Amino acid sequence: MPSQRPRRSILYLPGSNARAIEKARDLEADVVIIDLEDAVAPAAKEAAREAAVAAVRAGGWGRREIAIRVNGLATPWSEADFAAVAASGADVLVVPKIDGATDAAVAVARAGGLPVWPLIETPRSVQAVDAIADVAGIEGLVCGFADLTKDLRARPGADRAPLLYAASRIVNAARASGILAFDGVFVDIQDEAGLEAETRQGLALGFDGKTCIHPSQLATVNRLFSPTAEEVAHAQGVIEAHATAVAEGRGVATFKGKLIEVLHVVEANRVLKVAEEIGGIGAATLEIASEI
Repeated sequence: MPSQRPRRSILYLPGSNARAIEKARDLEADVVIIDLEDAVAPAAKEAAREAAVAAVRAGGWGRREIAIRVNGLATPWSEADFAAVAASGADVLVVPKIDGATDAAVAVARAGGLPVWPLIETPRSVQAVDAIADVAGIEGLVCGFADLTKDLRARPGADRAPLLYAASRIVNAARASGILAFDGVFVDIQDEAGLEAETRQGLALGFDGKTCIHPSQLATVNRLFSPTAEEVAHAQGVIEAHATAVAEGRGVATFKGKLIEVLHVVEANRVLKVAEEIGGIGAATLEIASEI
């Protein structure tokens, strides 16, 4: 099971861009994905692989998780990518074009024990997402909405209506299997209002965080995916009310007039754990650290 550490913002970096990778050590991303796939030209694949492994081994990433996105299973670079990443010391291996449980199992077998996050980015992968999520070793699902939009021939607007079916299926599969789910990227780095709206939508859908393509997006995504002071206070109240009811031998606990069940206590503990971890990072939490 994935830990409850915050994974609000997941930043893609081209494996062939040494300057971007170096600067990322000081960025407020919870997860950095060094990309060997779409962001790297075929002629630069091998050099990017070596640079990504070297960047992971050099350290200096603080509390950020470091992932590497390999090339897809059917590509000529895949086998070498998997072998290099498995031995690199990275925290996570991200795999594109996983279309079913068989692909997912192959990826896990090649990952050398690393947690695997497949991209759900084709119509077939959306249809197979429940089976993909159930494969042991799969610890997160990442939305690849750019490729999915192309394959669907969809024309999503600001509300992303054509993609909501896929988004909900991905979140539902993740929750059913007890793993993570991450929203797709927002491609217009100049549209701050659009990013805010889409991030709020992803939060409402139940995603754990959002993938980003530019450092300028991190502050908004971190802020919106951080528990608010009100949410932290509510979680504390739920836990305290339940503990009091148990201590007094009462079979029913309530908080602010609502019945509290064990599932609410579990969620409250998750919120407090995430808030505590964010406070330790000291980034986009503002008043939260003083509330816990």
